[in-house]
Amino acid sequence: MKSYRKELWFNVTGRREFINITPQVQECLRESGVSEGLVLVNAMHITASVFINDDESGLHKDYEKWLEKLAPHAPISQYRHNDTGEDNADAHMKRQIMGREVVVAITDGQLDFGTWEQIFYGEFDGRRRKRVLVKIIGE
Repeated sequence: MKSYRKELWFNVTGRREFINITPQVQECLRESGVSEGLVLVNAMHITASVFINDDESGLHKDYEKWLEKLAPHAPISQYRHNDTGEDNADAHMKRQIMGREVVVAITDGQLDFGTWEQIFYGEFDGRRRKRVLVKIIGE
């Protein structure tokens, strides 16, 4: 069985951003030489997420609005975590909602997606360099 590992790095200049990382994951798959197996893609930060959905800007705006209703950033005093001097408690909660990782089947050397599925990195406390782990196993 083959095993492949790569870190993808992003410079996220804003506080929140959704980045389609499907092309980078497909490149990792090509580099791995795996034709049948699994790929794990996970955020390496506790204020970020990796998820699968449609690459449609209206949906992404809806996510932002929905997540802000569920875990609003302000006022930062509403969160005990922020008593430590942080201002990112909401980002931890948004990550919990959107999830840490995805696993995608690899069939005939391709990511085995459903219609419209793409892999996204969701950043909820950016303004610094962040990374995603891609781990591929298979034959």
